Amino acid sequence: MKILVTNDDGIYSPGLSCLAKVAAKYGEVIVMAPDVEQSSMGQAITSAKPITYKKSPIYFEGLEAYRVSGTPADCVALGAHLFENIDLVLSGINIGANLGNSAWHSGTLSAARQAVLFGIRGIAFSVSVNEQEPDFEALEPFVKSALKEVVHENERQLLNINFPRKPEGEIVWTKQSIRHYDGKVIDQKDPMGRQHYWFTVTPIEEVEEGSDRWAVRHGKTSITPMILDLTDTKYMEERAKNK
Repeated sequence: MKILVTNDDGIYSPGLSCLAKVAAKYGEVIVMAPDVEQSSMGQAITSAKPITYKKSPIYFEGLEAYRVSGTPADCVALGAHLFENIDLVLSGINIGANLGNSAWHSGTLSAARQAVLFGIRGIAFSVSVNEQEPDFEALEPFVKSALKEVVHENERQLLNINFPRKPEGEIVWTKQSIRHYDGKVIDQKDPMGRQHYWFTVTPIEEVEEGSDRWAVRHGKTSITPMILDLTDTKYMEERAKNK
């Protein structure tokens, strides 16, 4: 199996090296990640300038690794172009959860989604954080368990996996949380007196049981199967019945 590993935190992220190390148990691993952090880039692609890549100075235990002057989606597109017969794209491990509505802007999940657009399976990995960085050495056994759970789950093309900061071992398949948020813009001034703004969100609904947020809140590893089709099929079915 040929596996492309990428992320949105950048080539220097410890989460990337952790995922690449675990992935190497399943086949040939090629690492292609952004040369700088590209968090919350979503499905952005670079179209107004060329993309370049260089061999990474970071040691990935003998794995082939490159840093790319582009977005997570660019890394997948470039990797699929340069290396033939990529069987699987793994994205992460993101430092910070990608749960619920973050699916719309997550660069980590978008890299996996870009893979599916190219006809390649894509799996995103993220871990919750607090004031301290995640302990990826302690997390590694749970990454192994999660990857073992899904690596041969060929019917599901796009998966979003989230680990709690301290997993308790249980893996559950979940739905995406869709609770609504109250968006606010806070205006402040920097030390030079220049105006700037922060966009913040506050959830206005409780966590739904069986959702990705619910699972992670209860110490469980969440696996959410996703699709590319955004069509409101329920509405289309109801519309067809009423004709």
